[in-house]
Amino acid sequence: MTWPIFRYSVKGTILLAGVLLAIGCAGPISVERVDHATVHQELTRNVLSAHTLSDQTRNVLRQRSLTDLYQEKPEYAIVDLHTAVVEGQGGANEVFALAEMSFLHAEERGGRPYYLASALYAYAFLFPGTASQPPDPYDPRLRLASDMYNRGLTSGLATEEGDEIAIRPASYQLPFGQLDVAFDPRDLAWGGRQLTGFFPAAELEISGLDNRYRQSGIGAPLAAGTTQGQLAKGFQVAVRVKTPVTALLRIDDPWRQLGGGIVRGQLELHPSSDVKTILIDQRQVPLEVEYTASLAYMLSGVPAWEFEYGGFLRGNLLDKNVPSRLVALEPYQSGRIPVVFVHGTASSPVRWAEMLNDLRGDPRIRDHFQFWFFSYETGNPVPYSAMLLRDALREAVAALDPSGEDPSLHEMVVIGHSQGGLLTKMAAIDVGDRLWNSAFKKPPEELDVSPQSREILKQALFIKPVPSVRRLIFIATPHGGSYVAGDRISHFVASLVRLPGNLLRATSEISKLDRESTVLVGQPGFGSIYAMTPGSLLVRTLARTPIVKGVKAHSIIAVRGDGPAETGDDGVVEYKSAHIQGVDSEFVVRSGHSTQSDPHTIEEVRRILLLHWAESCTKSRNCGLMPDSPSMMASKTR
Repeated sequence: MTWPIFRYSVKGTILLAGVLLAIGCAGPISVERVDHATVHQELTRNVLSAHTLSDQTRNVLRQRSLTDLYQEKPEYAIVDLHTAVVEGQGGANEVFALAEMSFLHAEERGGRPYYLASALYAYAFLFPGTASQPPDPYDPRLRLASDMYNRGLTSGLATEEGDEIAIRPASYQLPFGQLDVAFDPRDLAWGGRQLTGFFPAAELEISGLDNRYRQSGIGAPLAAGTTQGQLAKGFQVAVRVKTPVTALLRIDDPWRQLGGGIVRGQLELHPSSDVKTILIDQRQVPLEVEYTASLAYMLSGVPAWEFEYGGFLRGNLLDKNVPSRLVALEPYQSGRIPVVFVHGTASSPVRWAEMLNDLRGDPRIRDHFQFWFFSYETGNPVPYSAMLLRDALREAVAALDPSGEDPSLHEMVVIGHSQGGLLTKMAAIDVGDRLWNSAFKKPPEELDVSPQSREILKQALFIKPVPSVRRLIFIATPHGGSYVAGDRISHFVASLVRLPGNLLRATSEISKLDRESTVLVGQPGFGSIYAMTPGSLLVRTLARTPIVKGVKAHSIIAVRGDGPAETGDDGVVEYKSAHIQGVDSEFVVRSGHSTQSDPHTIEEVRRILLLHWAESCTKSRNCGLMPDSPSMMASKTR
């Protein structure tokens, strides 16, 4: 006999077990293992990477029961959370959440007030002063808050047209009050010029440069133009330069100001050439800088082909259109060694862009060198162009350091490509009267030419080294001439070159001399192509003239294909022409003639410059600490 209670208990137990099994089949909590990419996407999902709130901010909304309100009326949820913070009922987590919520709402429909609010909240999270502890360096929100500050400030200070950033004192509406921005106009001064036309550099997509270099930090990274400065003979900051600068809005005691209705901030402007870090909350903080974007923005739209071929065919092009043949991207800075780039035939400084980008992206180079560019009409006679280079270098040193107090100016490095390499060598040789005697049979004072022509010929042919030049780098240089320059087509093109008036007068007078005065009788032309023809008077004379003592030299020789370098060429210059004795190093790169942008060429130039700095600073006993290499700073642009 079975007791009723026992019978009912068995049935109940079976029923309960069935219910529990059913519930277990659809359990509310489960896990699934995912791959590394999915993990990373989950960890880094936020308002900037995925246009959605991060998990940290979602946690705050759930804890505060604000999730539904934010989805329906985000501005109301922001007000509620802001009120909690200013009433002392919230901390760093809530301030960060406000920054991200405000940025997302600004993107969707809130606009300027919420961009600025996001920047202010992010600043308060990063630099809380005495109100809270600063974020842990391992907290991923530190970088995200920096980026929200940078992007929020950029968008919040955009002009009404939206194409530039307003760097001026102003007042702006905030969701919870007003932002009063002060600005000192003296921040606009930059090397005798005024900074102007501030463009958001981080928003630029770049093509044409392989690597993109930026310095991560705080502030809105901008590219700034300049007003025209006073023209300086021999040296000038480029007229259309775009220099990287950083805008920073400094907020004193941000947590307290968030609750006051009116927030006051000081807008600061920092050119990257002057400042790398700033002091905030007793911490040195790096500034956000966009080096490559500023360079690309400057070069975008430059009529390079027009300048390059116009500069070859028209011998006076630069006299009319360029205030100075020697230009820089930044004002002269004492203590930094000048690196002077000299382009080749039918070329321009634009062709150095890839090399400049990689070198300037390296803090080991950027902090110890300054980059100058020499331009010339490449169809003109080589000795004349070399004379202009020497004159420009001497004038620059005299103007920039008249009292001789900057030893770095006298450690100059000159880098020349192709014909520019010949000009480079002619900045560091003492040719005596050999070049004159190779062309003329009479001394200058007996030559039947005008005084003006005689003076030009003497300056061009009696070559003395520039004392401030200490190292040369030859890239694909036709020391023995170019086989391309010697063909009929090249000579026909050379015949189209129009020399400037002073040279036209001089060459006209030379052509009237007899054989007792010159060996140039019957010379088909005097331009650069004729001079670079193998066996020319210039080529033969330069080959016999060594580089002066105290100046080091390096050859980078381009050779196409995989065959023996000694029998190869780069399509314009043969190896045997580019190879010379007496250099400190020779590096063969498998490349065509335009090898300036080849990574191997750039790395060899980097090696030489670092060597030059090591030797220079050892000599001056002022080496200091070398910054880290840029391996973690670069990203591909294409």
